[in-house]
Amino acid sequence: MSRPFRFGANMIVPAPAEEWRAKCRRAEELGYDVILVPDHLGMVAPFPALVAAAEATARPRLGTFVLNAGFWNPALLAREVATTDALTGGRLELGLGTGYVQAEHDTARLPYGSPGERVDHLRRTIEELGRLLSSPEHQPQPVQKVPLMVGGNGDRMLRLTAEHADIAAFTGARPVPGDTAGKMLPITPEELDERVARYRELAKGRAEPAELNVLIQLVAITDDPEAAVRPLVERVPDLSVEQALELPLVLAGTLEQITAKVLAQRERYGFSYLTVLEPYMEAFAPVVARLQGQ
Repeated sequence: MSRPFRFGANMIVPAPAEEWRAKCRRAEELGYDVILVPDHLGMVAPFPALVAAAEATARPRLGTFVLNAGFWNPALLAREVATTDALTGGRLELGLGTGYVQAEHDTARLPYGSPGERVDHLRRTIEELGRLLSSPEHQPQPVQKVPLMVGGNGDRMLRLTAEHADIAAFTGARPVPGDTAGKMLPITPEELDERVARYRELAKGRAEPAELNVLIQLVAITDDPEAAVRPLVERVPDLSVEQALELPLVLAGTLEQITAKVLAQRERYGFSYLTVLEPYMEAFAPVVARLQGQ
């Protein structure tokens, strides 16, 4: 049986205090279930931004999408997580990933490491966080057992997600080899099928199945979906308009077509938790209204 939908808005544009609170209130008005923030240089600092979002809203959960583990020491992160959960009244959801933008590590003068080293660091971070936050001696104390999201598509990441995550976040894209600025290329629906199947195989022994999340990169409610995806096609080598419209991270078409695709992707992949980027928050709102509670 499918999980009911949840919808998140990932707030990627920094703003002054009142504008930030207004944006968060607008996300709540539009029916979003989760207000999320990323962890990139040049964007908002995650934890104070979420505390401000909590002060401006009453209903949505609040999450990181996702923290770059390479930026964080586990003991200091545990303090941030517990404090933020307490200040937001137990509304926090913690998203963690390895980080994929080498240029940000270089700017921060932090080691980037190989893919294997980054996964190892993420594993140590998750395990140490779990130990610290579950200890009655840790101060401050979180209000709740903070739900953990882990994002990534590689085999070692999927194993880590299957072992520890309450929410498994899939990306419909992969990093460009050798690129240091975080450029990504979309993967095909069939490639995503294989990654989700691999995760399910690794997660067979779980007592509770995880919620499955996907990040939507483009939303356009339009009678001309081909025109909406043409800029994407121009940036991605060997991608046709037809292939772009089939990508799991692209929702372009009429409201009825997009709603049908979201339902079909829940059936195909199990994605019941959809995150959209802030620039598409308003465009996606009619879909949220149609599918909320389903």
